[in-house]
Amino acid sequence: MNLDEFVMTWEKPLRMGFFFGMLALVGLWEVLAPRRALTVSKAVRWTNNLGLVFFNSFVARLVFPAAAVGVAAFAAEQGWGLLNHYPVPSALAVAIAIVAMDFVIWLQHVMVHAVPVLWRLHRVHHADPDFDVTTGARFHTLEILLSLLIKFATIVVLGPPVVAVVIFEILLNATAMFNHGNVRLPARLDRVLRWFVVTPDMHRVHHSVEDDEANSNFGFNLPWWDRLFGTYRDQPRAGHEAMTIGIHGYREPKQVSWLPGMLALPFVGRITGYVINRRQWQKPD
Repeated sequence: MNLDEFVMTWEKPLRMGFFFGMLALVGLWEVLAPRRALTVSKAVRWTNNLGLVFFNSFVARLVFPAAAVGVAAFAAEQGWGLLNHYPVPSALAVAIAIVAMDFVIWLQHVMVHAVPVLWRLHRVHHADPDFDVTTGARFHTLEILLSLLIKFATIVVLGPPVVAVVIFEILLNATAMFNHGNVRLPARLDRVLRWFVVTPDMHRVHHSVEDDEANSNFGFNLPWWDRLFGTYRDQPRAGHEAMTIGIHGYREPKQVSWLPGMLALPFVGRITGYVINRRQWQKPD
């Protein structure tokens, strides 16, 4: 059995193991040392946010039986993608693929803030009135399907090794749960870490109710793109304990904290009410 066959055989157990392991680890950290007090009970949050995650997983498997790793294997068999056309050393190909796929995820994140109809989907993630480990996996079903299509297209164009796709998927899930954690890191450690990975304090700014803060720190895994393209913001104006999480005008618990409301949220409100429209920002003096 070669490496690709081994990875494909164990891909699902590996992903599930890292998902539930990080969920348990960060969840326990939040209980022992929370950064902020929650406005919605943990029982309600976990039941509904994780309920959406499991519903999304079921729909995604139903619509796309071949996951990203399957698309990568098929692309390799067909010789599709840039990395399948050039003799790149395996280790370098894996590194290039992981960094390139992370950049595409960053671009996708900017796009779902910039395009009104896509922001309607993405605001399910931002409408969460609190910020904890479950927020990192709370996305509308249609956004999950869109994200999979973008990921498949990226794999076909890039031609990443199968092992790179599995590593990337595991890293993305693990870091998304870490950087959405309601946890505190020592300030000095946070300053060092955020040069290499998106930290909870760095990403929490992105979930501010203030539009100009919400349009910063788009990274989920690697922090470099925000620094490179000028969307990095160090701290929220109000501080991490006092800042308000969520979206202006979307505070009703049944709409933003319960599963039926989350599924219906993209179809509520005016099409013009989207975050990245700078003409609508109201910055303080």
